[in-house]
Amino acid sequence: MSALIERQPGDRRSIAIETTDAAHLAATRRRLDASQRRWLAETGFDAAPGSFALLADASGKLVRVLAGVDPRDSLAALAALPCTLPEATYHLAAEGVLADPAQAALGWALGAYQFSRYRQPRRAPAKLAVAADALKQLAPLVDATCLVRDLVNTPTEDMGPQQLADAVRRLGKTHRAKLREWVGDELLAANFPTIHAVGRASHRAPRLVELSWGKASDPKLVIVGKGVCFDTGGLDLKSADGMRWMKKDMGGAAHAIALAALVMQAKLPVRLTLLIPAVENAVAGNAMRPGEVITTRAGHTVEVDNTDAEGRLILCDALAYGAEQKPALMIDFATLTGAARVALGPDLPALFGNRDALADDVVAAGHAVADPLWRLPLWRPYRKLLDSHLADFANAGPSRHAGAITAALYLERFVPDDIDWLHLDTYAWNDADRPGRPRGGEAMGLRAVFAVLQQRFG
Repeated sequence: MSALIERQPGDRRSIAIETTDAAHLAATRRRLDASQRRWLAETGFDAAPGSFALLADASGKLVRVLAGVDPRDSLAALAALPCTLPEATYHLAAEGVLADPAQAALGWALGAYQFSRYRQPRRAPAKLAVAADALKQLAPLVDATCLVRDLVNTPTEDMGPQQLADAVRRLGKTHRAKLREWVGDELLAANFPTIHAVGRASHRAPRLVELSWGKASDPKLVIVGKGVCFDTGGLDLKSADGMRWMKKDMGGAAHAIALAALVMQAKLPVRLTLLIPAVENAVAGNAMRPGEVITTRAGHTVEVDNTDAEGRLILCDALAYGAEQKPALMIDFATLTGAARVALGPDLPALFGNRDALADDVVAAGHAVADPLWRLPLWRPYRKLLDSHLADFANAGPSRHAGAITAALYLERFVPDDIDWLHLDTYAWNDADRPGRPRGGEAMGLRAVFAVLQQRFG
C-alpha cells in the first residue's frame, strides 16, 4: 500500500494531477499560464489516453501534471503513472474529468505493483495522496490483489503445497482463526481420496488446509480454491509450451485466500471456512493412471479419463466436505480449463452459478467495480459428455466441446441443490504488461465477488 497515502487537510506539498481528454483539453489549457500553454503546444500534448505532461512554475518547479485519460475507464486512467512520473507525492485535482476518482486511485496502486522477491524493484513508485476514508476502503483491496499476484508469481520450488499451507497459516494467525490440516496418507484416513490420488506422485505430500473463523451462530460461508502448485498433466503429460506457466495453477487457491482475507479484514458477520486442497500433479511410478476409478468423498465413483483434468478432482472432495457444513453460500475459484480462455479470452473469468439472481449480482458487481466476469450456463444436457461405462461418471471425455461447462457440471454434482454456489474459472494471469496489470499473476473476479459478499452479509 506504499503507493497510496493519506492526504492531510491543508497539505500543499503534493502535486496536482489533472485528468483531461480531447473534449476538455481547451478548457484545461485556459486554466494555465502562457508559458505552460506554450509548453503543451511545443510538446504536442493532445490528451490521448496514457499521455501526460509535466508543468512547471516560473522557477522551474513541477507544480502540475496533466494526464490524458479515457473518462469511461477510471481504473486504467492513472495506472501507468506511479512508475513513470518523477518520484514525489501527488493528488487528484478536483477539475479532472474522471467519474470515479476512487477507482482511479485503485488503478494507481495496482499500477505500482512490482514483484521483487528475486530482484530489486526498478524504482520506488510515486505516491498518491487520498482522503482517509478512501484509503480505508482501498487498502484491503490493494493488499488482497497484491497477495494473489505474489502467490501466483512465486515459482513452485518456493510455492509448493507446504508453502501454500503456510500462507493460509499466516492469514489465520493475523485474524486469530483456527487451522486444521490433513497431509499425505492422512487424506485417505479422513476420506479425501481424490486429493490424495492427484498429489501422491509428488515428492511433496498433498494436503488439505482448513481455516475457520467467525461466530458459529452466523451464516456459514465456504470458500474453496484449487491449489495445484504445479501441473505436469500427470501421465497425460502436457507439452513443453503447455507446462511452462503451470506454477500459476494454484491461482484459484490464491484468490480464495485473498477473498478470505477480505472477509476477515471487513469483519463480515459470517462463519467462514476456507478450504485449500494443495497438491503437485507429478509423474512417478505411483502416479494416478488414466482409466482408474476413484470413489470420492461424496460416494460418487469417478473414472479418470484424463489425468490432466486434475483440478476438478481435488475440488470435488473439498466441495463435498464444505457442503457437509450446510453453508448459506459456497464459492470456488479455479484455474480450471483452457476452454474458458478459448471462449472468453484471458481477461474474463467464466462465472457459473446455480442461482440466477446470485450470478446476476456478481456480474453487476463486476461492472460496478471494474472487475468483469461473464456468465456461462450450467447446461445439464452436456452431462452426457462425462458419461462412463463403468463408473458413475468420468472426470473428462473424448469431446472437446464445451470444456468449461462440462468441468462446472462435474463440480456441480458435489454441491447439494439447497446450497447457493458460485464457480469461477479464472486465468489468474496477465500475458503482457498493461497499465495497472503487470505481466504475471493477477486477481480476476476477486473484487466483484467481495462486493457481493458485502451486499449479502455486510
